[in-house]
Amino acid sequence: MSEPSHEVADLGLAGAGVRRIAWAERSMPVLGKVRERFERERPLEGLRVAACLHVTAETANLLRALRAGGADVWLAASNPVSTQDDTAAALVGEYGVAVHAWAGMDPAAYDRNLVAVLESQPHLLLDDGCDLVNTVHTDRPDLMEGVLGGCEQTTTGVIRLRRMSAEGQLRLPMVAVNDTATKRMFDNRYGTGQSTIDGILRATNAMLAGRTVVVAGFGYCGRGLAERARGMGARVVVTEVDPVKALDAVMQGYTVTTMAEAARLGDVFVTVTGNRDVVRGEHLDRMRDGAILANSGHFDLEIDLVALESRAVEVNRGVREQADEYVFADGRRVLLLSEGRLVNLGAAEGHPAAVMDMSFSVQALTTAWLARHHAELEPGVVEVPEETDTEVARLELAELGVAIDALTGEQEGYLSSWRP
Repeated sequence: MSEPSHEVADLGLAGAGVRRIAWAERSMPVLGKVRERFERERPLEGLRVAACLHVTAETANLLRALRAGGADVWLAASNPVSTQDDTAAALVGEYGVAVHAWAGMDPAAYDRNLVAVLESQPHLLLDDGCDLVNTVHTDRPDLMEGVLGGCEQTTTGVIRLRRMSAEGQLRLPMVAVNDTATKRMFDNRYGTGQSTIDGILRATNAMLAGRTVVVAGFGYCGRGLAERARGMGARVVVTEVDPVKALDAVMQGYTVTTMAEAARLGDVFVTVTGNRDVVRGEHLDRMRDGAILANSGHFDLEIDLVALESRAVEVNRGVREQADEYVFADGRRVLLLSEGRLVNLGAAEGHPAAVMDMSFSVQALTTAWLARHHAELEPGVVEVPEETDTEVARLELAELGVAIDALTGEQEGYLSSWRP
């Protein structure tokens, strides 16, 4: 088999990548069952899939399932700092995936790689952050021909898709994989919570017990992060713009206040909102010496990096791996992790494989569903069929050895009728 199209750091890393992918596979039994089914049924036979995802071992196992289903797969990175170069090499050399990604690529290369995978003339798109969809709609609409639809994996991407759809600009049916119950519960809450703490600890070796952690945003991701920070002994302060989410945080026992006030209190600040300029110049001016800044939202816009640079009289790059120190004129120091990009992927390895087993099983089954039903769908944001989410949950419970009750005929009849 000839090597697929690729632009990676070093194909010589493939052996290490295979071992990394195999290790992740051990914790992804549900996706393994999906791959076995795909090998039998070949639901993606003859289709080309262009993906913009984090190039990690967990993603590699998703792409192996798609390949088993008959797809020709092309992959670009959805974040410049999250790519595992050994995984990229293994995908090319061992698993037949066309990969255009390497760790630390500059913005020009990032954009070029998006176009490279779109030039495969794909039938389906798998996106994580909407960059692939955005590119094909704005910069390269000539590559739209033949695209049947796609899936979006993350909260930020779904927000962007819904705005495109509201403005009549979305020309494809895009399935909001992020919005399933299993994705929000496992990936967003448990995955982001654990992996973000992991990234902060790896980058700083800081002790969280007894310190104040400010969590900006109390959606599913922020909720999981707040829970884990509190579990490690931290005092947790939440900032929010949504009254309902803020009330939820209050009722769970967290201190809720504005970022202006939290800036005076916090030792560690983590943004996880999906918005921009959450930590701004006026907040930086109030922070304590030694404050740690991290972001777990999709893009590097949540912390105002321009304001941070403008206030620094000295910048010490790489004081620790994935940590840069900014020194202000009054002597205060602020530590920025992973350049303000996703700290859980820049400074750590992202979500545990067991978490991504659920998310990527939904992704794989939804891709197959989209291949079958695309002709029935109108352009816009489409929900994942409920039965797909339920099926993945049942498979996971079976792997955990957990049995649950089933409704009796009488119970089903009672729930389906309004009569007493």
